[in-house]
Amino acid sequence: MQQPGPQAIESYLTPKLPFYLDMLRQMVAINSFSDNPAGVNALGQLTADAFAPLGFTAETVQATNPHFGKHLILTRPGRASTAIGLVSHLDTVFSAEEEEMNDFAWREEGNVIYGPGTVDIKGGTVMIYMVLDALRALAPATLEAVTWKVMLNAAEERLSQDFGDLVLRQLGRDAPACLVFEGGKMDGDEFSLAVTRKGKANYRVRVTGRAAHAGNNHHQGANAIVQLAHTIRQIAALTDYRRRLTYNVGTVTGGSVTNRVPHHAEADVEMRAFDPEVFEQGIAQMLALAGQSAVAGVDNGFPCTVEIDLLDKTLPWPDNPRTNRLFEVWQQAAASMGVTMLREHRGGLSDGNHTWRTIPTIDALGPSGGNAHCSEKSADGTKDQEYVYAPSFLPKATLN
Repeated sequence: MQQPGPQAIESYLTPKLPFYLDMLRQMVAINSFSDNPAGVNALGQLTADAFAPLGFTAETVQATNPHFGKHLILTRPGRASTAIGLVSHLDTVFSAEEEEMNDFAWREEGNVIYGPGTVDIKGGTVMIYMVLDALRALAPATLEAVTWKVMLNAAEERLSQDFGDLVLRQLGRDAPACLVFEGGKMDGDEFSLAVTRKGKANYRVRVTGRAAHAGNNHHQGANAIVQLAHTIRQIAALTDYRRRLTYNVGTVTGGSVTNRVPHHAEADVEMRAFDPEVFEQGIAQMLALAGQSAVAGVDNGFPCTVEIDLLDKTLPWPDNPRTNRLFEVWQQAAASMGVTMLREHRGGLSDGNHTWRTIPTIDALGPSGGNAHCSEKSADGTKDQEYVYAPSFLPKATLN
């Protein structure tokens, strides 16, 4: 069927840009911190109401963790029995207190719009709307031919595995594509899409030592914090940039008071890697550190013990033929617009990590921006807040 060209699409979208940006403004005004389920659900309702005029009906599914909000599934049936999935998420990483403390709200400065979720990922949700709106106006036969599923995760920032399972159930194994609308880079006439993402494993390191009076019986103690410091150095040494394998010790706790040799200490660690084989090797390396003790009581030889638990893991999204085929589709569309499409390999995770094995998946279809997860700003410009680049909406929506 005949499709509209880039000029026709952009001509339709351009006069409606204020409408689309106002939709984004309303979304940004709602605090949808992952741990604020009322706000997440309020954003879900606003989103459902916005998509209803496009013919979408809404369904909500409570996240498995009751502390989170409800996932949102928007469906527009078409003639095809299989569905195309368009994925975004409702939650952000900013609490209401953090937003207020840093005066972090909708703020327009020239072509830049600051605000929580502007690029990660409320701008991506608006991008989905723009694409479907243009299809309705300019290619209604295409819109009607396809069954569309717009799916929004209530707890993506907490790596909600249950949402990935929900997407796969909603789309089925025969779905032609799962399209993820995280923010995408645009630099002049160069666009990029994410075709791979690292996997992540989370660990907890527990060290048990022997308590003692720090003044009278220091020699009888086995200092769990000192042992943990030794183990942390071992963990840091496992990072291998050549293999793109990284370990990050994120939190450390231990001890109680300074006049007591600490008998317990803990650290939380994450590991990331692109290559599935390197990922599994990295897990083995980390777990092999368990049981390795270097600290013991001087007087009694009591050794500290080291335990390491693998808490959870999200497997890498590596280079694969089905993602590459989708990339080629976007690459051809970019060529018709006179722009270049680049492949991007991202260290962060997205819902695409859960879908690519079953359904052809591509990511970073959202608008361009920066400073995701940042709420602070400083007078000297060394800190700045999350933003979206407003002029990226039109060309990116046209491309999509």
